[in-house]
Parts: sequence; structure tokens; C-alpha cells
Amino acid sequence: MTTAFTPTPSGAHVRAVHDPFHGDLLEISMGPHHPSTHGVFRMMVTLDGENVVKLKPVFGYLHRNHEKLGENTSYLGSMPYTDRLDYFCSMTNNWAYALAVEKLAGQPVPERAEYLRVILAELTRLLNHTCLAGFLLQDTGASGTPLMYAFREREKILDLFEALSGSRMMCNYQRFGGCRIDATPAWLAAVRGIVDGYGAFLDEYEELITGNEILLARTQNVGVLSPALAVSAGITGPMLRAAGVDYDLRKVDGYGLYPRFDFRVPLGAHGDTYDRYMVRMLEMRESIGILRQALAAIPDGPIMDPKAKIRGFRPKPGEAYGRIEGPKGEIGFYLISDGTPNPYRYRVRPPSLINLTVLEDLCLGHTLADAVIILGSIDIVLGEVDR
Repeated sequence: MTTAFTPTPSGAHVRAVHDPFHGDLLEISMGPHHPSTHGVFRMMVTLDGENVVKLKPVFGYLHRNHEKLGENTSYLGSMPYTDRLDYFCSMTNNWAYALAVEKLAGQPVPERAEYLRVILAELTRLLNHTCLAGFLLQDTGASGTPLMYAFREREKILDLFEALSGSRMMCNYQRFGGCRIDATPAWLAAVRGIVDGYGAFLDEYEELITGNEILLARTQNVGVLSPALAVSAGITGPMLRAAGVDYDLRKVDGYGLYPRFDFRVPLGAHGDTYDRYMVRMLEMRESIGILRQALAAIPDGPIMDPKAKIRGFRPKPGEAYGRIEGPKGEIGFYLISDGTPNPYRYRVRPPSLINLTVLEDLCLGHTLADAVIILGSIDIVLGEVDR
């Protein structure tokens, strides 16, 4: 027996269905949600009582045609579009795209620009993971305090981005062969001040949150991701490392100047939601160490290769794939050049979309309330999913 979908006070839609194997089930349509949550996203959830027996993620409401636009835009003209993929992480989006074009054109990058890229990437990692911790606590039903603490620190980093690039979020900062604007001594001093104080913030945050018995009850043994499934599904980033798989592109590829820096790769032991939270907290500690090393060693010099072409850029025919360890996982750009000003093919490898593919596997057998927390622990941005 099936009834029509009926709206509930929460905005979800439900219908009763009869399954010969499970008996009476309930189908709930959660979403599409407002962009101020995780994005325009919908979950079709089938429940046996309160337990999830089927879950289908539905997306496509925010489709931006990013890759087709890239094939009809100049190489440089696509740089601002990369800001809009994961709009929390525009600096790392810029770097991955710049790296792909630099591989395609054989374009070198000055050492000072490489240091700036590392500094901005690790600041972005701090920003992203801090917000994730705040959002995850909000998803568990905590009051707004953890989220506001997180956003307080986020604002400090966004102020740095604005002072350097002119924009808080859509930074459009990287260029092929370097960076658009040099950092002043005052800006670098401001970064040092924030980095020096970030450890104290993490200490305070963890004292309030990490050992909280409600957080432990809601996240431990919830949404377990096995190493085998993580690898076979192509999961990357903190989700993969929380499952115990030692894979970080900063170590594997050694792109940029990362081989010069001493840092560890935190790993989880259980692959559950709590491990995904803790790996990100530990990664922020390592980012602070990388930032201190980079700030101490950054040299003087140019930020753009003098032979880099800005106008009339036409790389020779060929193909290249550039990838980096973004805060959410591997973000990569695959480009094919036919010698014209625009890419012949332009393809994005987005971590949010690929990490989202295991959502049903993580949620089966858990409650509907757990599914919300598991979704939050994946850390998606729909601008990257619906690119």
C-alpha cells in the first residue's frame, strides 16, 4: 500500500509503503535544503521504524555548468570560476587549477610564490576544518556556541584573505607562474599572530567539546567507513585517513614545497564519525606547524615568473592533470589543449561529490538523526558537487 507524499511541519515529505521483506516502511524526502545548510541537497530515506534501510542522495539543483564554461573561456578567465566550486576553499581551488595549467605549459613558479601558496593552503585548511567542527556540533543538536566559536576564528582568516587579495571568499589570487599580489611584511606578521594564537583556540575548543559525553555517544561507532570501501570508492582526504589509510597528496606527490616541511599525517583507527572529527582536529595542529616553518623560511624575490604569459596564453597541444590535497580531499583539474586560447576539454575532480557516494553505506542501520550527523562529517559543499 502506498499513499501520496504528505508534507510535515519540518518541511520533509513522507509516505507509507509496504515491503514484503520488512513490512511497513516509511519513506521520507528530506530537502531540497536551503543553501544556508549544507547546500541545495535532498535525501530520500526509507525507514524501518527509526532505522535507515535505504538512502538515496539527490543533487543537481545547483548545477553551474562549470566544466562546459571552462571549454568556452580562456585559461585565465576560468580562474575566478574555480573560486565558486568549494567557496570555503577558493585559495586551494585556485592552486589546483594553476598547477594543472603549469604542467600543461611547462611553466615554472618562483620560490616565494610557492611559499605563499603553502601558507594560503594551510590557512584554508584551518578555516575549513574549524568550520566543519562547528557545523558538526550544530548537527548533533548543540547550541550555537561551538559554531560561533568556530566562526570567530574563521573571520580572522577571512580578514587575512581580504587584506591580501581584496576579497574574503572569492579570492581569484593564483596565477599561472605565481601569484597575483605579493604579501607585505605587515601581512606576514598578521599571519604569524593568528598562527601563534590558534593552538590556544584549539586547546579551548577541545576542552569544551572533544571529551563531551554527548558527542562521544552520538559519533562513536556511527557511520563506520572501512578501509576497503574507502579505497574502492575513491574516497580521499580526512575521510580516507579517518578510516586508517595513510594517503596524503602532500606526502605522496610532494607538490609545491611540501617535501621541505616536517609534518605528520594523522590517521583514525575506527573510521567512524568521531574519527573523522578527530583527524581534522589533529590536522589543524599539523597545519600550524607547517605555517610556522613556512613563515620562518619564506624568502624575498619575485612572485611571478618573468616569462609567464598573461595575455595571448596558448599552451601547446597536450594534456595534464594537476591535483592537490585540498581540505576536503583530492581536488584535481584535467585539461586538454589543442593550441587555442581555450581548453579543448576541462574536467574537475571534486572531493565533495566522490566522498558523498558512500553516504548510504555509512547510514544503513543507523537512525535518521544519525544520518544528519554522518552527512555533516563527510563535509560537502554543493557548489563543488553540482559544478
